[in-house]
Amino acid sequence: MSGAKQNHPYHLVDPSPWPIIGASAGLVLAMGLLMFMHELKGGAIVLGIGSILTLATMVVWWRDVINEGEHQGHHTTIVQLGLRYGMVLFIASEVMFFLAWFWAFFDASLFSGELIQESRVAHTGGHWPPDGVEVFNPWHLPLLNTVILLTSGATVTWAHHALRENKRGGLIGGLVLTVVLGVAFTCIQAYEYAHAGFGFTDGIYSSTFFMATGFHGAHVIIGSIFLMVCLGRSLAGHFKPDHHFGFEAAAWYWHFVDVVWLFLFFAIYWWGGLGGTVH
Repeated sequence: MSGAKQNHPYHLVDPSPWPIIGASAGLVLAMGLLMFMHELKGGAIVLGIGSILTLATMVVWWRDVINEGEHQGHHTTIVQLGLRYGMVLFIASEVMFFLAWFWAFFDASLFSGELIQESRVAHTGGHWPPDGVEVFNPWHLPLLNTVILLTSGATVTWAHHALRENKRGGLIGGLVLTVVLGVAFTCIQAYEYAHAGFGFTDGIYSSTFFMATGFHGAHVIIGSIFLMVCLGRSLAGHFKPDHHFGFEAAAWYWHFVDVVWLFLFFAIYWWGGLGGTVH
Protein backbone atom coordinates (compact mmCIF):
# COMPACT_ATOMS: atom_id res chain seq x y z
CA MET A 1 0.00 0.00 0.00
CA SER A 2 2.80 2.44 0.85
CA GLY A 3 4.14 2.44 -2.73
CA ALA A 4 0.77 2.90 -4.42
CA LYS A 5 -0.63 6.30 -5.31
CA GLN A 6 -3.73 7.16 -3.33
CA ASN A 7 -6.40 9.71 -4.15
CA HIS A 8 -7.77 10.18 -0.65
CA PRO A 9 -6.55 11.79 2.61
CA TYR A 10 -6.89 8.64 4.73
CA HIS A 11 -4.16 6.32 5.92
CA LEU A 12 -4.65 2.66 5.01
CA VAL A 13 -2.20 1.01 7.37
CA ASP A 14 0.17 -1.60 5.95
CA PRO A 15 -0.13 -5.15 7.31
CA SER A 16 1.70 -5.31 10.65
CA PRO A 17 2.71 -8.18 12.94
CA TRP A 18 2.61 -6.04 16.07
CA PRO A 19 -1.10 -6.39 17.00
CA ILE A 20 -0.96 -10.19 17.29
CA ILE A 21 2.50 -10.10 18.87
CA GLY A 22 1.32 -7.44 21.33
CA ALA A 23 -1.78 -9.46 22.21
CA SER A 24 0.35 -12.56 22.82
CA ALA A 25 2.80 -10.56 24.94
CA GLY A 26 -0.10 -9.16 26.97
CA LEU A 27 -1.38 -12.69 27.59
CA VAL A 28 2.04 -13.82 28.83
CA LEU A 29 2.22 -10.72 31.03
CA ALA A 30 -1.23 -11.39 32.53
CA MET A 31 -0.34 -15.04 33.19
CA GLY A 32 2.91 -13.96 34.82
CA LEU A 33 1.08 -11.51 37.07
CA LEU A 34 -1.39 -14.19 38.18
CA MET A 35 1.38 -16.72 38.81
CA PHE A 36 3.48 -14.16 40.69
CA MET A 37 0.60 -12.95 42.89
CA HIS A 38 -0.37 -16.55 43.71
CA GLU A 39 3.31 -17.32 44.45
CA LEU A 40 3.44 -20.12 41.87
CA LYS A 41 6.79 -21.52 40.78
CA GLY A 42 8.26 -19.66 37.83
CA GLY A 43 5.84 -16.74 38.21
CA ALA A 44 8.59 -14.13 38.39
CA ILE A 45 10.25 -15.52 35.25
CA VAL A 46 6.99 -15.54 33.24
CA LEU A 47 6.23 -12.02 34.50
CA GLY A 48 9.65 -10.81 33.42
CA ILE A 49 9.33 -12.38 29.96
CA GLY A 50 5.85 -10.92 29.52
CA SER A 51 7.04 -7.46 30.60
CA ILE A 52 10.00 -7.51 28.20
CA LEU A 53 7.86 -8.73 25.28
CA THR A 54 5.18 -6.12 25.97
CA LEU A 55 7.65 -3.25 26.26
CA ALA A 56 9.53 -4.36 23.14
CA THR A 57 6.28 -4.53 21.16
CA MET A 58 5.31 -1.05 22.34
CA VAL A 59 8.69 0.36 21.25
CA VAL A 60 8.68 -1.11 17.73
CA TRP A 61 4.97 -0.44 17.16
CA TRP A 62 5.19 3.18 18.21
CA ARG A 63 8.40 3.52 16.20
CA ASP A 64 6.38 2.59 13.11
CA VAL A 65 3.65 5.10 14.02
CA ILE A 66 6.27 7.85 14.44
CA ASN A 67 7.78 7.00 11.05
CA GLU A 68 4.34 7.04 9.42
CA GLY A 69 3.57 10.49 10.78
CA GLU A 70 6.96 12.20 10.86
CA HIS A 71 8.75 10.81 7.80
CA GLN A 72 6.21 9.16 5.49
CA GLY A 73 3.57 11.90 5.61
CA HIS A 74 0.63 9.59 6.29
CA HIS A 75 -0.80 11.70 9.12
CA THR A 76 -2.84 14.12 7.05
CA THR A 77 -5.28 16.60 8.56
CA ILE A 78 -8.08 14.03 8.36
CA VAL A 79 -5.93 11.35 9.99
CA GLN A 80 -4.91 13.73 12.77
CA LEU A 81 -8.59 14.53 13.38
CA GLY A 82 -9.26 10.82 13.82
CA LEU A 83 -6.32 10.55 16.22
CA ARG A 84 -7.74 13.44 18.24
CA TYR A 85 -11.13 11.74 18.48
CA GLY A 86 -9.38 8.57 19.60
CA MET A 87 -7.42 10.38 22.31
CA VAL A 88 -10.55 12.14 23.56
CA LEU A 89 -12.36 8.80 23.83
CA PHE A 90 -9.35 7.26 25.58
CA ILE A 91 -9.27 10.04 28.18
CA ALA A 92 -13.04 9.71 28.62
CA SER A 93 -12.55 6.00 29.39
CA GLU A 94 -9.87 6.97 31.90
CA VAL A 95 -12.33 9.34 33.56
CA MET A 96 -14.72 6.41 34.01
CA PHE A 97 -11.85 4.30 35.36
CA PHE A 98 -11.09 6.79 38.13
CA LEU A 99 -14.78 7.40 38.72
CA ALA A 100 -15.00 3.77 39.85
CA TRP A 101 -12.34 4.32 42.52
CA PHE A 102 -13.96 7.55 43.70
CA TRP A 103 -17.28 5.71 43.82
CA ALA A 104 -15.74 3.01 46.01
CA PHE A 105 -14.19 5.62 48.31
CA PHE A 106 -17.34 7.71 48.73
CA ASP A 107 -19.54 4.65 49.17
CA ALA A 108 -17.30 3.49 52.00
CA SER A 109 -16.86 6.91 53.60
CA LEU A 110 -20.38 8.33 53.29
CA PHE A 111 -22.04 5.10 54.42
CA SER A 112 -19.48 3.90 56.95
CA GLY A 113 -22.21 3.41 59.59
CA GLU A 114 -24.84 1.77 57.40
CA LEU A 115 -26.32 -1.04 59.53
CA ILE A 116 -26.95 -3.32 56.56
CA GLN A 117 -23.17 -3.44 56.09
CA GLU A 118 -22.37 -5.19 59.37
CA SER A 119 -18.75 -6.02 58.55
CA ARG A 120 -18.13 -2.45 57.39
CA VAL A 121 -19.56 -0.99 60.61
CA ALA A 122 -17.53 -3.43 62.67
CA HIS A 123 -14.35 -2.31 60.91
CA THR A 124 -14.95 1.43 60.68
CA GLY A 125 -16.66 1.90 64.02
CA GLY A 126 -19.51 3.59 62.18
CA HIS A 127 -17.52 6.66 61.16
CA TRP A 128 -14.82 7.84 58.76
CA PRO A 129 -11.85 7.68 58.97
CA PRO A 130 -12.16 4.28 60.67
CA ASP A 131 -10.94 3.59 64.17
CA GLY A 132 -7.19 3.16 64.43
CA VAL A 133 -6.34 4.76 61.09
CA GLU A 134 -3.64 7.45 61.13
CA VAL A 135 -4.23 9.66 58.07
CA PHE A 136 -1.77 11.83 56.18
CA ASN A 137 -1.58 15.53 56.91
CA PRO A 138 -2.86 16.97 53.59
CA TRP A 139 -0.93 20.19 54.08
CA HIS A 140 2.50 18.51 54.11
CA LEU A 141 3.66 16.14 51.34
CA PRO A 142 0.28 15.97 49.56
CA LEU A 143 0.20 19.77 49.25
CA LEU A 144 3.80 19.77 48.00
CA ASN A 145 2.91 17.21 45.35
CA THR A 146 -0.11 19.32 44.38
CA VAL A 147 2.14 22.33 43.79
CA ILE A 148 4.57 20.17 41.81
CA LEU A 149 1.87 18.78 39.50
CA LEU A 150 0.22 22.15 38.94
CA THR A 151 3.62 23.63 38.11
CA SER A 152 4.28 20.78 35.68
CA GLY A 153 0.99 21.58 33.97
CA ALA A 154 2.23 25.13 33.46
CA THR A 155 5.62 24.00 32.11
CA VAL A 156 4.11 21.56 29.59
CA THR A 157 1.79 24.36 28.41
CA TRP A 158 4.83 26.62 28.06
CA ALA A 159 6.50 23.92 25.95
CA HIS A 160 3.38 23.62 23.78
CA HIS A 161 3.20 27.36 23.16
CA ALA A 162 6.93 27.43 22.34
CA LEU A 163 6.41 24.65 19.80
CA ARG A 164 3.53 26.47 18.15
CA GLU A 165 5.74 29.55 17.88
CA ASN A 166 8.60 27.41 16.48
CA LYS A 167 10.87 28.09 19.46
CA ARG A 168 12.78 24.83 19.84
CA GLY A 169 14.67 25.99 22.94
CA GLY A 170 11.47 26.77 24.83
CA LEU A 171 9.96 23.43 23.79
CA ILE A 172 12.95 21.45 25.07
CA GLY A 173 13.31 23.53 28.24
CA GLY A 174 9.63 23.18 29.10
CA LEU A 175 9.70 19.42 28.53
CA VAL A 176 12.83 18.98 30.65
CA LEU A 177 11.20 20.84 33.54
CA THR A 178 7.97 18.86 33.17
CA VAL A 179 9.78 15.52 33.22
CA VAL A 180 11.85 16.54 36.26
CA LEU A 181 8.70 17.61 38.11
CA GLY A 182 6.93 14.37 37.16
CA VAL A 183 9.83 12.28 38.49
CA ALA A 184 9.92 14.41 41.66
CA PHE A 185 6.19 13.76 42.23
CA THR A 186 6.73 10.01 41.89
CA CYS A 187 9.67 10.02 44.31
CA ILE A 188 7.74 12.00 46.92
CA GLN A 189 4.73 9.71 46.64
CA ALA A 190 6.97 6.65 47.01
CA TYR A 191 8.43 8.20 50.17
CA GLU A 192 4.90 8.92 51.40
CA TYR A 193 3.82 5.31 50.83
CA ALA A 194 6.92 4.02 52.62
CA HIS A 195 6.03 6.07 55.72
CA ALA A 196 2.26 5.49 55.70
CA GLY A 197 0.61 4.64 58.99
CA PHE A 198 -1.41 1.86 57.36
CA GLY A 199 -0.80 -0.98 54.90
CA PHE A 200 -2.66 -2.00 51.77
CA THR A 201 -4.47 -4.88 53.49
CA ASP A 202 -5.33 -3.03 56.70
CA GLY A 203 -8.96 -2.44 55.79
CA ILE A 204 -11.36 -0.55 53.60
CA TYR A 205 -9.74 2.86 54.15
CA SER A 206 -6.27 1.72 53.13
CA SER A 207 -7.59 -0.30 50.18
CA THR A 208 -9.58 2.57 48.68
CA PHE A 209 -6.75 5.01 49.41
CA PHE A 210 -4.00 2.97 47.78
CA MET A 211 -6.10 1.90 44.79
CA ALA A 212 -7.09 5.47 43.93
CA THR A 213 -3.77 7.19 44.62
CA GLY A 214 -1.71 4.22 43.41
CA PHE A 215 -3.38 4.07 40.01
CA HIS A 216 -2.94 7.82 39.73
CA GLY A 217 0.75 7.36 40.53
CA ALA A 218 0.97 4.75 37.77
CA HIS A 219 -0.57 7.25 35.35
CA VAL A 220 2.01 9.86 36.39
CA ILE A 221 4.79 7.37 35.58
CA ILE A 222 3.19 6.57 32.21
CA GLY A 223 2.71 10.27 31.47
CA SER A 224 6.34 10.96 32.40
CA ILE A 225 7.44 8.28 29.91
CA PHE A 226 5.23 9.87 27.23
CA LEU A 227 6.90 13.21 27.86
CA MET A 228 10.39 11.66 27.89
CA VAL A 229 9.67 10.24 24.45
CA CYS A 230 8.46 13.66 23.30
CA LEU A 231 11.65 15.20 24.70
CA GLY A 232 13.78 12.71 22.79
CA ARG A 233 11.84 13.37 19.61
CA SER A 234 12.19 17.12 20.13
CA LEU A 235 15.95 16.77 20.49
CA ALA A 236 15.91 14.75 17.25
CA GLY A 237 14.14 17.61 15.45
CA HIS A 238 10.68 16.09 15.35
CA PHE A 239 7.44 18.10 15.64
CA LYS A 240 6.47 21.16 13.64
CA PRO A 241 4.27 24.11 14.67
CA ASP A 242 1.40 22.76 12.55
CA HIS A 243 2.11 19.03 12.88
CA HIS A 244 2.72 17.73 16.42
CA PHE A 245 -0.19 15.61 17.57
CA GLY A 246 2.13 13.17 19.35
CA PHE A 247 3.19 15.96 21.69
CA GLU A 248 -0.35 17.31 21.96
CA ALA A 249 -1.70 13.91 23.04
CA ALA A 250 0.96 13.63 25.74
CA ALA A 251 0.09 17.14 26.97
CA TRP A 252 -3.63 16.31 27.10
CA TYR A 253 -2.87 13.18 29.08
CA TRP A 254 -0.68 15.14 31.51
CA HIS A 255 -3.39 17.75 32.12
CA PHE A 256 -5.85 14.91 32.79
CA VAL A 257 -3.44 13.53 35.40
CA ASP A 258 -3.27 17.01 36.98
CA VAL A 259 -7.05 17.29 37.25
CA VAL A 260 -7.45 13.81 38.75
CA TRP A 261 -4.87 14.66 41.41
CA LEU A 262 -6.80 17.76 42.45
CA PHE A 263 -9.87 15.60 43.07
CA LEU A 264 -7.75 13.08 44.97
CA PHE A 265 -6.20 15.79 47.11
CA PHE A 266 -9.45 17.42 48.14
CA ALA A 267 -11.61 14.28 48.36
CA ILE A 268 -9.27 11.67 49.84
CA TYR A 269 -6.41 13.52 51.52
CA TRP A 270 -8.34 16.49 52.89
CA TRP A 271 -12.06 15.64 53.22
CA GLY A 272 -11.45 11.92 53.75
CA GLY A 273 -9.06 12.64 56.60
CA LEU A 274 -11.16 15.18 58.50
CA GLY A 275 -11.52 14.20 62.15
CA GLY A 276 -8.88 11.48 61.89
CA THR A 277 -5.63 11.05 63.78
CA VAL A 278 -2.78 12.56 61.76
CA HIS A 279 0.22 10.30 61.24
